Amino acid sequence: QLQLVESGGGLVQPGGSLRLSCAASGLTVEDYAIAWFRQAPGKEREGVSCISSSDGTKYAEPVKGRFTISRDNAKNMVYLQMNSLKPEDTAVYYCVEGLRCHSEFRPWDFGLWGQGTQVIVSP
Repeated sequence: QLQLVESGGGLVQPGGSLRLSCAASGLTVEDYAIAWFRQAPGKEREGVSCISSSDGTKYAEPVKGRFTISRDNAKNMVYLQMNSLKPEDTAVYYCVEGLRCHSEFRPWDFGLWGQGTQVIVSP
């Protein structure tokens, strides 16, 4: 069964850190592009980061220098390390699978989505 399961979300103070995890089943993460999207209440989904099958990485401007995407092929996992968190990072974060990382983050380029994990950044 093809599935992506996110974990690691929670409540953190501004300036804090969280590491999100994405566990894949039914697919091998190193063969695909895996991205993170997020959606805040009342806002559209937006791309955050992407890692390609060739280990290329891409970041949205709001998170550059603060977030790091990585992959552990042995564990079939993808991670998103989030540092220097801001209240505007508050959202549900989704792990998604696609064929490649595109120049723009377009939700329709990614076919398999996880159920999401909530991140709240608040004092």
